[in-house]
Amino acid sequence: MNLQWLEELCALPGISGREGPVRDWLIAHLPEGVDYYIDPLGSLVVNKDNSKVIFCAHMDEVGMIVTHVTEEGLLRFAHVGGIERAAYLGRQVFVGAKQLPGVVGLAPVHLLEGDEKTRLPKQESLYIDIGAENREEALQQVRLGDYATFAPGLTRFGSGYIESRALDDRLGCLILLELLHAHPTLCAVFSAREEIGGAAGAAAFVLEPRYAIVVETTTAADLPGIEGAQRVCALGGGAVVPFMDRGTMYPIDLYELAMDTAKRHGIPAQTKTMVAGATDARGIHMSRGGVPTLGLATPCRNLHSPSLVIKESDAQAVYALAELLWEELSTRD
Repeated sequence: MNLQWLEELCALPGISGREGPVRDWLIAHLPEGVDYYIDPLGSLVVNKDNSKVIFCAHMDEVGMIVTHVTEEGLLRFAHVGGIERAAYLGRQVFVGAKQLPGVVGLAPVHLLEGDEKTRLPKQESLYIDIGAENREEALQQVRLGDYATFAPGLTRFGSGYIESRALDDRLGCLILLELLHAHPTLCAVFSAREEIGGAAGAAAFVLEPRYAIVVETTTAADLPGIEGAQRVCALGGGAVVPFMDRGTMYPIDLYELAMDTAKRHGIPAQTKTMVAGATDARGIHMSRGGVPTLGLATPCRNLHSPSLVIKESDAQAVYALAELLWEELSTRD
């Protein structure tokens, strides 16, 4: 896995609907000579004319959008995608296309009353501090509707672990990009807006694939005090092949094909022990007359936070299984 590319991808700002920097980077790193286009919703589609089997990974990340500037020059914001409020507290962020540095703050503890001191703060009590003296000064640097993302930085630690923001789903984008470099005829959709409902279905409508494979990250809860089914999946357990999530019931024949292929080739694989989350498969599998769609995911701790954690060997398992499934499905009549 090209970790330099992964670090560069994860450092790029790209909340839902504002994926331009990610898309531009991907275009610059595509194999020479491949055909591509950008659809009206911002998804990057590569090798449209070979769309019997399409792969999809989403470019966007969760983040924030500025909704108001106070008289004191502080920025109120709404979340873009699902972020737990605890993930914001005290975090460094970067605002807008100029990547203006800021910090997420909250009301001071001495002003809190009763159980407010032990509960998560309400969304309306959070703000981004950009060091402005007042509203006028802040508005010279920021506009309403500007996005904000968590601070970048990729760290390798332990036995093959990787931490960064935006691994969901820049890791999937990297896997697709590396598949394209190995197989330049492969059809790939780098989709927009997945975290707010998804635009991949629109791309699939045009491509009319016979099969689709969505490459994602998924929640791993292999943490102290969490037992049994609530662990969902585990780092080090290999590629995750879900049989169902909150948006898709995956075809049993594709699920079994993936699991059997992994077993035959000695690729570590697991499934999810809870029905949770949703992916671009939700939109793709309902496109036109229906598209049999499979999910492949890398287990990830701290999903939708500033510090996601994956294990490199799991991502390698996803790549290996995706490659074998593409070879199988693309030769079917």
